[in-house]
Order: sequence, then C-alpha cells, then structure tokens
Amino acid sequence: MLEFLGQSTRHCDGLSRRSFLRAGALGVGGFTLADLLRAEGGQSSSTKAVINIHLDGGPPQMDMIDPKPEAPSELRGEFAGIRSKLSGVHLTELMPRMAAAADRFVFLRSLVGSAGRHDGFQCQSGYNIKELSGIGGRPALGCVVDRLLGSSGNAPAFVDLMQGRPLARNSARPGFLGPAYKPFRPDISHLFKRELETGMQGELARLGKDHQVNLKLIAGLNAERLDDRVGLLQQFDGIRRVSDKSGMMRAMDRFNQQAVGILTSGKFADALDLTKEDPKLLEQYTPRLKLGGERFYTAEGPTSARKLLMARRLVEAGVRVVSVSISDFDTHSKNFPRMRNLVPIVDHALATLEADLRSRGLLNEVLVVAWGEFGRTPKVNSKGGRDHWPRVSPAIMFGGGIRTGQVIGATDKIAGECTERPVHYQDVIATMYQHLGLNPNAVTVEDTTGRPQYLCDTGRPIRELS
Repeated sequence: MLEFLGQSTRHCDGLSRRSFLRAGALGVGGFTLADLLRAEGGQSSSTKAVINIHLDGGPPQMDMIDPKPEAPSELRGEFAGIRSKLSGVHLTELMPRMAAAADRFVFLRSLVGSAGRHDGFQCQSGYNIKELSGIGGRPALGCVVDRLLGSSGNAPAFVDLMQGRPLARNSARPGFLGPAYKPFRPDISHLFKRELETGMQGELARLGKDHQVNLKLIAGLNAERLDDRVGLLQQFDGIRRVSDKSGMMRAMDRFNQQAVGILTSGKFADALDLTKEDPKLLEQYTPRLKLGGERFYTAEGPTSARKLLMARRLVEAGVRVVSVSISDFDTHSKNFPRMRNLVPIVDHALATLEADLRSRGLLNEVLVVAWGEFGRTPKVNSKGGRDHWPRVSPAIMFGGGIRTGQVIGATDKIAGECTERPVHYQDVIATMYQHLGLNPNAVTVEDTTGRPQYLCDTGRPIRELS
C-alpha cells in the first residue's frame, strides 16, 4: 500500500518525521518500496534482461533431458525417451514440445558444484551459502545488477517472484550489499497457490508478515500530489540526518522519488496484472494437458505456467532480472506419478515463453535459464522416489542471443556422474552477468569491509554459447 501519515510521529531515535511515505513493506524490517530502486553509477538504458527460473526441489535429470534407456530398469524409471529435432538427442516423453523445438534450446547435462542445500540461493548467486557469511554473505545476481546498473526507467531492477522454499529461505537476498538492494518481492499467492511444507512455514513466519507489497494508491491521494518530487524530498529532510546500521533510513531517503515514479507511471504495476494481457495469449500460457500421475500437495498446477508470462511482462516494463519458481521436484516418494504431472507443465511453459519472446523480437535481449538446486539419485528408493543428488544436475537455457540447438556435457550410463564438460553453477551465473554487459571476472563490488569482490571468483561464461 501507499500511505501518508500526516501527523508528526516520534520514533525511538527521537526524531520527528512528517508525511512518512510507505509503499508496502518488503520483508524483514518493513523496508519500503524505495529501498529497492537504485540509480548508483547512473541508470543504464540497456534492454538486456534475465529470467531465472528455479525448478524448486531438485529436478531429476534422467526423467527430463538426460534419459538413460540402457540403464537397468530399477534405475532408468518408467519414462520412455523420444527423439528431438536435434539428431541423436532424446528427451523423455514428458517433454514433447521442447523435443519438437530442440534447436531453440540448450540442454546442459553436466551441471556440477551443487552445495546440496534445499534453497534457491546457489541458483541466484553461484555461491555456497557459507561464502563471506561473516559479513552478510554473497549477494544474489539481481541485487548486484541493481547495485551496478540501477533500474531501467520506472521499474525496479530486480523482481523476485519465487515461492515455496526459495521464498521461505530468502534465496534472493542482498548479502553484504545491505537492505537497500533487496529485490522487489510482490505477493502473488492469490494468483499462484503454492502450499508450503510444514517445516518451511516457521521460516517464512520469521521473515515477517509484510513479506509482500501492494501498489495501489489509497483513496484521496492523487498522482498530482505525489508527483511533487521536490516537496517529497523536503518532507524527508529529517531522514537525511539519520544514519542507522540497518541502512533502512538511507535507502528510503535515496530512492523515494523513483518509488513514487513507479506508482504513478502505472506501467510496472500493470505488468503484474495478468487481466491486462491479451486473453488469447493468456490462454496459450495455460496448458490444457491431460495430466496423468499425481499432484503432490506442494506442487503447482497448470496455471503456474503463467508465471513466465508475468516475467516476460515485467521485462518489457524495464525489469532487468526476474526470478521465478515452479514447484515441487522434491520427490523422495512417488517420483514417477509426480513427474508425470509436473514436467509437462514445465515443458509447456518453457516452450511457450520461447515462442512468445521470439514473436516479440526479444530473444536476443532476454536470457532464460531453468535449473534447480541439485539433481536426483539414479537409484529409486523403497518409496518409489529419487533422493537428493548434488553430483550432477540438469539445466535448460535459451534466448540471450546464445547458440542454441546443442547439448553441453554428458553423464555416465545411469546419469549419476559427469563424464564430459562439467559446468559449475557459477559458470551459469557468469554467463548471465556477461549477457547483462557485466564482465564477471573483472567487475567488482565492494563488501562491508571495503574490499572489492569479483562478481564470480572462479566461474567463467560458458564458451559453447558464444
């Protein structure tokens, strides 16, 4: 929400502040929308963007893009392989749309270096959660992009749409960059229901009840009044004299004007409203599949594919990085009926997004990556499930002007070990930075001790994509 508190308010620091602008509370500490909008180093007009799709729970490589028909039956599972448009390359029967358009995708079969943690953090940063933990930890890519490039017009640089575990564990966090670089994190739970695991509910509660935003103006507050930017800055003179360790007051002071710009422009808020989309395109993003198998209580239904439509709309509104999730791949039991339900939704969603970006002339501008925190075990357990397998994971990439129509890497006969061209999580993140115009091995950001930190200390952009 956006509200003015007209009367003088006495805070614990003893300062009186009038007309306190509040544009929704965005997580721990109640930081405002203004916390999220930066212009450090000048705003860039680049239209390059990244859509980072987290397949929450750990996608099974052998049941998606790396089928192993020659493996023993107790390992290979029940899904048949199908030919793709690429000679000699097979996907599983659950992915017919991507198989038919395989020349438009990159299938990465040799992702290594997983920290083995149920979290989206490594897919957001490339780093283990323990890296630089003493000074706040490493920041997510979107937070770094916000710090270095700022926003593109009246839109936040980084929007986090992730639900489930990545939301509860605050995977897209700013780390040592501080609260001013938190992502814009709207509440989309009314559009996309994702039941949270019992163990995660407490974690989410500890993030605070205001882990969401609302972009509507309150009654009686018009855009003309809000657009008086000089007046707003004068009202915040008191905050300018405040310096607190959390960085909250500094963030509100610095980015208030652009927050108001977002609320009054309408373009960004409209991007989050799918009722403003062409109904025909909305229908295209809604798979009409005869899904077999079983839908687990934490898994999302067919409408979750629309998250990728929302991501595309946000990119068109000027957002540089959008993170989104599709759940739930954590199949410790009933892997095959659950994947028979979930993977066709992912297949439809990715194929539709690719076609949509292509039709809009955005494929060179927008890089899309779909991956998870680790893969799944080749061996099926006694409950018919596949357990965590950090040794090798799958990823799918397209857009961004990369060279598609190829498979990168290979695994052994049971999809258990990488045997060719290992690609680290940080290499994928480095590729994202490169697409956005940031050299991951030369550009640095300063941590809280004043020490410069490279965006990627070991990762290199994936050479096969150039």
